[in-house]
Amino acid sequence: MAVHAHPDDESSKGAATMAKYVADGVDVLVVSCTGGERGDILNPRLKDDPEILRDMPQVRREEMARAQAILGVQHTWLGFVDSGLPEGDPLPDLPPGCFGLEPLDVTAEALVRVVREFRPHVMTTYDENGGYPHPDHVMCHTVSMAAFRAAGDRSAYPTAGTPWQPLKIYYNQTLSKGRIQSFHDAMEAAGLESPYTEWIKRWEERGERTITTKVHCAEYFPQRDRALLAHATQVDPEGTWFRVPLEMQQQVWPTEDYEAALSYVPVVPVEDDLFAGLGSVEEADALAVKEGLELAYDGTRPSALPGGPRQ
Repeated sequence: MAVHAHPDDESSKGAATMAKYVADGVDVLVVSCTGGERGDILNPRLKDDPEILRDMPQVRREEMARAQAILGVQHTWLGFVDSGLPEGDPLPDLPPGCFGLEPLDVTAEALVRVVREFRPHVMTTYDENGGYPHPDHVMCHTVSMAAFRAAGDRSAYPTAGTPWQPLKIYYNQTLSKGRIQSFHDAMEAAGLESPYTEWIKRWEERGERTITTKVHCAEYFPQRDRALLAHATQVDPEGTWFRVPLEMQQQVWPTEDYEAALSYVPVVPVEDDLFAGLGSVEEADALAVKEGLELAYDGTRPSALPGGPRQ
């Protein structure tokens, strides 16, 4: 289960991984926390399109449906309203009723319902910074972590379905310094203008994260790009995302990368599979039920660090 803030996030963060697992016969569900209603039109060719300006929410839904079909994933809307990206100094208040201002009990219960219905063994989401500081991305992290912890606890949200404990949750770390620097260096070595010069200058502001898991999925990069382009209002086809030649990406950095956040099984760096350590489907199912039952009785939580389930 991949939990994202807006439609289009699923296609820029972990899309090739999802396509790979779908091809391997894994059931994959994308959860969009909001409808992306307040997203800017980032494709300059569509800025004045009257249909888009008339009904942005419906356009975003249609784009998501196209991306879903390209990736072969299942999809559901969590049903909250896009907060928009506040700009200015000082920053304005978030709009009333938006996702970023919803009570955590409300948002977490909504996601717990989806977790208990879909019964994932593995979840992915964003780190505590949201990947970047959009209020919906930060809230997506908070809600995902709360739902991961609560879904197996029978005392939490008792009317939200039968308890089910996911076994691992990862942070998407697609935009790592190592990856961007490698693309930058490869572009310059090939005599091409790198789109990442300014990014690298500002990188100290972001810091670097720990990568625990690298999923080889280069053959699915074309599928990833088609899904991203399906979100036509959100993507400039001549923009940064597509400036590094596809063949160069596949050769220089053929993986999508993740950071293990919480796990009920040991995480041994560097994994090449989000399902590493879970055994067969039957074994993972049994472990998920077992951990959920024990959690209900003793409140034990998995370690926040890779290396072991409980400390």
